[in-house]
Amino acid sequence: MATCYRHPNRETGVSCSNCGRPICPDCMTPTPVGMRCPECSQQKTQVRNLRTMNVEPIATYILIAINVMIFIGAQQNFRVEEQLVLINLAQDSTGALVGVSEGQWWRLITSGFLHTELIHIGLNMLALFWLGRMIEPALGHARFVGIYFASLLTGSLGVMILDPDAATRGASGAIYGLLGAAIVMARNRNIDLMQSGLIPILAINLLFTFFANGISIGGHIGGLIGGLVVTFVVEELAARRRGSTSIAVGFCAVIGIAAAAASIALA
Repeated sequence: MATCYRHPNRETGVSCSNCGRPICPDCMTPTPVGMRCPECSQQKTQVRNLRTMNVEPIATYILIAINVMIFIGAQQNFRVEEQLVLINLAQDSTGALVGVSEGQWWRLITSGFLHTELIHIGLNMLALFWLGRMIEPALGHARFVGIYFASLLTGSLGVMILDPDAATRGASGAIYGLLGAAIVMARNRNIDLMQSGLIPILAINLLFTFFANGISIGGHIGGLIGGLVVTFVVEELAARRRGSTSIAVGFCAVIGIAAAAASIALA
């Protein structure tokens, strides 16, 4: 297989549509006439890759704002949390049965925006800020949001498989998915996963997941697997010139809907 003309250690099956030189995903620039290398793309368009993009992670900031607003609302009104937390079946404060098994499917999503206390939301939002600023500029806003929600829903599926009757809340499932996304993207760009700190960070967080009390194993592992799988496919689509935003986001939606359907079927 040919290797990228700028990165000889990276094999690639994609060539610049203008000059024909082989290019790896890090050097590809989508154009209306196909992928182009950095030199050819500079003739008409700005180069978009992990090193040169300077896109503000707007979606990251919006997600953080939503989490904070819902946290404040839940702190002021207990009924907000009672209506949004993820649980298969329970009684609310009025004695009524609530949960996913009662048809309240929205809990699979809304639980990902709830947090129990200040340190809970603080740590999650710090991780979201760090990961979002790292990968959203490279993915684009739509792909980033697609991976986030697909990971959130696969995390909810993990909860429904392992511990459906525990009241579960928090953005950590989606955040684990973003960590998985960062690992896939770094690997595809030949970034050393140990030196980058991604694998050590994952290992430390997995230790907390399995050995600390009060942490949702299903939510974390489900989100991580979802993020790894979805990002792998999104990156492959881009490498094979099938990487339009609509296709990538559509794939994320399919995975998210499938995870939600499976969660409801398990309820």
